Amino acid sequence: MKKSYPATLSNLKKIRATIKDFLKIYEVDLKIIKNIQLAVDEAVTNIIKHAYKGENKNNIIKIELELKNKKFQIHLYDNGIKVNKKNIKPRSLDNIKPGGLGIYFIDQLMDETKYLKSNKWINHLVLKKNII
Repeated sequence: MKKSYPATLSNLKKIRATIKDFLKIYEVDLKIIKNIQLAVDEAVTNIIKHAYKGENKNNIIKIELELKNKKFQIHLYDNGIKVNKKNIKPRSLDNIKPGGLGIYFIDQLMDETKYLKSNKWINHLVLKKNII
C-alpha cells in the first residue's frame, strides 16, 4: 500500500489509521499495531520537525506499507534536509526532560531501522518489525 500525506502534525491520526487498517487485514495483535503506530508517529514527527523544519502542507511524506513472510516494513520518504545518519542517536535516559526520546522509542519498538538511498526522494527511512 502506498499513500502520501502533507507534512503536518494533523495528519498523524490519518497515518495511524492507515497502519491499523493495513495490519488488521493480517490479524496482527492490537498491541503490536499500537507499538508500530507509536514508532511511526515518532519518525513522522521527526521528519516534519527536523527534515522539513516545521509543518507545511506543501511538503509531502510518502508512506509504503508491506508485509512479507511475517515481516512488516514501512518506508517513509521525504524531500526535506538530508539526514546525516551519524547524528541520529537516542538521548541518554539519564537526561530526562520533555521531548527528544523519539529515536529511543523507535529503536525499542521496531526490530530494524535503516536509511536507504532513493533516486526520487532525499530521505528514505525503513522501519521493520517481525510480526509473530
